[in-house]
Amino acid sequence: MVSESRLVVAHAVGERKQYMADKVVGITKERLASRPLFVTDGLKQYPKSLLKHYGKLGLKYAQVIKFRQGRRLTKVVKKVIFGDGIDLRKISTSLIERLNLTLRQDNNRISRKTIGFSKKREWLDKQMTLYFANFNFCRGHGSLKYEDENGCCKKNSPAKQQGLIDHNWTLRELLTHPYYITSTG
Repeated sequence: MVSESRLVVAHAVGERKQYMADKVVGITKERLASRPLFVTDGLKQYPKSLLKHYGKLGLKYAQVIKFRQGRRLTKVVKKVIFGDGIDLRKISTSLIERLNLTLRQDNNRISRKTIGFSKKREWLDKQMTLYFANFNFCRGHGSLKYEDENGCCKKNSPAKQQGLIDHNWTLRELLTHPYYITSTG
């Protein structure tokens, strides 16, 4: 997720294993021209995947590790893993945690203890792709408010905030927008 615009750059449906970390980091690298500051939880697969896709030169990566005793949060540790000059105040997973909560509230397929679960990973992935397209291009976000020329309060979508589109799309615009698969060979 791009913190300034709330744009979800990549997602992957699966277990928290190395091949899934590789997939998410690989998709992210394809979609971003720069090397952002990566911040994750303490999952050991992310450093390996970031090194594999980016190499150590110029890589900025930090972790937020939370310690719990039962259900109670007892300690939060912020660690810089790779990179120099990283401001500890910018190391946070709160935006992704908020996104995960929003996902669970909006989507019965990923809620805990539900009868609306997905039986096949393929269809859950397709549904999540549509969800994130709507999230990025159509849905106005309260954290992206602005006043229009008439002084009315409006909410940008992440794609509009990022400058990818000039207005929040309707669902019809999203579903009918032409897209093309191109090959490089």
